[in-house]
Amino acid sequence: MKIVSTVAEVRKEVNEWKKAGLSVGFVPTMGYLHEGHESLIKKAVEQNDAVVVSIFVNPMQFGPTEDLASYPRDLEKDAELCENAGAKLIFHPEPEEMYDEGFCSYVDMNGLTNALCGLSRPVHFRGVCTVVNKLFNIVKPDRAYFGEKDAQQLAVVKRMVKDLNMDLEIIGCPIIREADGLAKSSRNTYLSAESRKQAVILSKSIFMGKKMIEDGERDAAKVISAMKDMINSVSLTEIDYVEIVDVNTMKSIDTIKGDILCAIAVNVGGEARLIDNFMMTVND
Repeated sequence: MKIVSTVAEVRKEVNEWKKAGLSVGFVPTMGYLHEGHESLIKKAVEQNDAVVVSIFVNPMQFGPTEDLASYPRDLEKDAELCENAGAKLIFHPEPEEMYDEGFCSYVDMNGLTNALCGLSRPVHFRGVCTVVNKLFNIVKPDRAYFGEKDAQQLAVVKRMVKDLNMDLEIIGCPIIREADGLAKSSRNTYLSAESRKQAVILSKSIFMGKKMIEDGERDAAKVISAMKDMINSVSLTEIDYVEIVDVNTMKSIDTIKGDILCAIAVNVGGEARLIDNFMMTVND
């Protein structure tokens, strides 16, 4: 496995693979990799001849008060995980490589980005769409892999690829959880021991909300209220949002039917903003 830091090096490697007739899988990440990322890389390795993993903490998707400077980084550990999972190339650029002096071109989206995380993080999805578009142009993969934990991001990327006629397949992969149910996240490392204990209330509320719907509840407000009550039952949580939306439009719904996303974002202990969700199809 190679680690490269320039666009030219990535293109050289990928062009050689493509000349040899190899298919290319791509896993974009911000590093500090965990078992969730590992599952994406393994799926990419399973479905492609060669896999690129990008490790880039993208400054464009962080707001002025967010955790860009403190976002965890450990390239040595990340490289070991990537190599063990079967990746052939890590692209680890500096911000100056991705955004040279005078950079002024952006990819923006309306609609899907106006709810959930887009409300509380207004610059976030412009940063995501811009960097993902750039990475797709650099790597030119046949398939790219994203985790379903970031369900809105997955929907946004799928829509961007469709709207802009990009020639690749976007594949979503299931949420990977800790033994107690908490969704794997690089930001879990921010949590103190007490906050980490309390954070499990997020997944408990997710499992409860899903069971309510499976048991026949169709009033979105009732499910949301029950989930909020559960989250608020512990002292260190501050809810950003608990929403049930149409998965295709990200618009809130009153009656639970069709393809839905139930998504939550919660600040835990003032130390980390964590997200979780479930998606399901309700036909009755």
